[in-house]
Amino acid sequence: MLYQKNLPPWERWGRALAGLGLIALGAAVAWGTPAGWIIAGLGAMILLTGFVGFCPMCAMVGRRLPMGSRR
Repeated sequence: MLYQKNLPPWERWGRALAGLGLIALGAAVAWGTPAGWIIAGLGAMILLTGFVGFCPMCAMVGRRLPMGSRR
């Protein structure tokens, strides 16, 4: 494995829902404009971190899961 998960399950679900919400917001409100593409792109990145369970920014500051909660 190239990485170790650093997001707990509850945060992964939250990121997935927030990412889907941002994608929907970017598509519904400002599709075709640069702002809409940026909002949808940010939503896709947040959705991906929730799906994979690894956040590069959290890793850079040293965030790790407790030993018993890794899945």
